[in-house]
Amino acid sequence: MQSREITLQSAMEEIIAKCRYCTMAMIDQNNEPYVLPMNFGYADGVVYLHSAPEGKKVNILRKNNRVCLAFSTDHELRHQNEEVACSYSMKYRSVLIYGKVEFIDDPTEKRRVLNILMKQYTSRDDYKYNDPAIKNVLVYKVVAEKMEGRAFGY
Repeated sequence: MQSREITLQSAMEEIIAKCRYCTMAMIDQNNEPYVLPMNFGYADGVVYLHSAPEGKKVNILRKNNRVCLAFSTDHELRHQNEEVACSYSMKYRSVLIYGKVEFIDDPTEKRRVLNILMKQYTSRDDYKYNDPAIKNVLVYKVVAEKMEGRAFGY
């Protein structure tokens, strides 16, 4: 079975909804790749992320805000012949999102975004946050400029 492209936005969003984390790729000031796993939230073509307000990732993003986010799920080893190594493959579904990081400073918007992040992992979207927590978290978004989906074995 060959890899197949997924073109339906709704199908790509189903894949994203099943993921527990995404991987964010960026390019540092020395033109070297830098990749990190990230917790995220997703709503209406926008990926929301959060982190400490400073560090290597933040330094990179402030100089070059272009990123690629990778989502992958439904991994399952399969084979045609148990005795033949080359007959093994991995089933999967994946999505790539390309875009630019935009930092969110407004405290009310930060609270809204953090609720989107929490909903990715829980069934709730109505949490309370104290002011120091909001002040000390960096919240940002990536608007999907381009999305690519793939599936193999499904």
